[in-house]
Amino acid sequence: MTVELKAPPAHFNFAQYLFELGAKRGSKVAYIDDSGTLTYAELAERSRRFAGAILKLGVHPEERVLLVMLDCREWAIAFLGCLYAGVVPVCVNTVLPPNEHAYMLEHSRARAVITSDALLDKVKETLALLDTDQRAMPIVAAGHAAGGVIAFDDFIRVEPLAAAADTSVDDIAFWLYSSGSTGRPKGAVHTHGNAYWTIETYAKNVLKLREDDVVFSAAKFFFAYGLGNSLSFPLAAGATVVVMAERPTTTAVFKRLTRHQVTVFYGVPTLFAGMLADPALPPKSAVAMRQCTSAGEALPEKLGNGFREHFGCDILDGIGSTEMLHIYLSNRFDDVRYGTTGKPVPGYELSLRDEKGNPVADGEIGDLYINGPSSALMYWTDRARSSATFQGVWTRSGDKYVVEDGYYRYCGRSDDMIKVSGQYVSPAEVEGVLISHDSVLEAAVIEVTDTDGLTRCKGFVVLKKGVAASPEHEQVLREFVKSRLAPHKAPRSIEFVPELPKTATGKIQRFRLRERERAA
Repeated sequence: MTVELKAPPAHFNFAQYLFELGAKRGSKVAYIDDSGTLTYAELAERSRRFAGAILKLGVHPEERVLLVMLDCREWAIAFLGCLYAGVVPVCVNTVLPPNEHAYMLEHSRARAVITSDALLDKVKETLALLDTDQRAMPIVAAGHAAGGVIAFDDFIRVEPLAAAADTSVDDIAFWLYSSGSTGRPKGAVHTHGNAYWTIETYAKNVLKLREDDVVFSAAKFFFAYGLGNSLSFPLAAGATVVVMAERPTTTAVFKRLTRHQVTVFYGVPTLFAGMLADPALPPKSAVAMRQCTSAGEALPEKLGNGFREHFGCDILDGIGSTEMLHIYLSNRFDDVRYGTTGKPVPGYELSLRDEKGNPVADGEIGDLYINGPSSALMYWTDRARSSATFQGVWTRSGDKYVVEDGYYRYCGRSDDMIKVSGQYVSPAEVEGVLISHDSVLEAAVIEVTDTDGLTRCKGFVVLKKGVAASPEHEQVLREFVKSRLAPHKAPRSIEFVPELPKTATGKIQRFRLRERERAA
């Protein structure tokens, strides 16, 4: 089915766009955080005050500020205020160490830091790593700021900026740093139009939020997934957003789902697995969820079915990226096929290619390329990696997929694929089988070299509570995989571990496991 997509005007400011949509909802609550609420009218008014304040501070349009804040109402005010003023917020992961933040400050040439009082010590430690001139960078902190730090509430006690910056749809709006698993983190540069297009494509045609929804995202604002979940999509629909500063543990998630009667929950597979395995899992009668989404890693079929059985609602598994800003391939609520990532989101064209860039035949595994309107412009000051990823209208995802009956099935990251006996093995496929065993909570599979110099698969398994690790149980799991997959795909060995290394978004870091094996 062809979907008509409406393009934004050439002169376009994303913050102004959202404020205009929210104008008719002035008294409705837009945000609920750990300390209070914020209405749509208050969000627009305080964001405009922030815009006036950031310009008064001496930051000019197109210059950058570092946004290193815990999820709270002030995060949304600062982000939208920057966009309204034409200033570029650089959104960064709050759990990164000071040396990573120092790199991002230097790389982005940010003119100020916007933070939370709980992160002040880390920010000051970060600034101490910079040269003398940069150490004097202004700091604005939400909370009880002191010692030369500007308190957020004091900072915005200025006249609201009268009009939005005259930005174009292709003007730079914000940066998001992608994972630094291979070299330094990459600064993905996004435009005002990119954020709009994620609403026009995914939000309107797949997610379909309603004005009466209460949404809650485990992924934080500073991730591409979380930014759409907690800002772009709900504000465009007029929904209410629950945000929290703490880590998304199962206990913290259950508390928000039940207290605020969340109707739309955005999670990741590792969190969904933890929720279903937690004895404190609330009954269906205690929650109001009507739909959920998942991204970051492929959602195992068993998890999707288990969640639907318990809560009576589906999880839409999809894939997006920092480079594409949000999800471009997804299941639909009227067309869920667990074990696949669904079909292309309207507005996006997908292509599977071999190592030479040629299209693969139907049923063959290929590298996934995306053509869509939300692609980042580039990685800032990184021509080599920009050229490798952004190839004309196409963006190379780094993921392997195969199409079966029109549905896309995830086969793993291109750099995670394992070649055993001359045949490619998808770690995701083997992990999916392991996770389907009743005793397994999480699993990861990597390649190792045996004593004969041959490449084999090795599994790392986190068992559910109450299940004992033993050589006998390892054999049970190996035979379980062999009964469901070709023999060469089965792990030659399985190591039981208390936890798997993960990114802040819950993605399993297989490269950490490979590093550990090489060091052993």
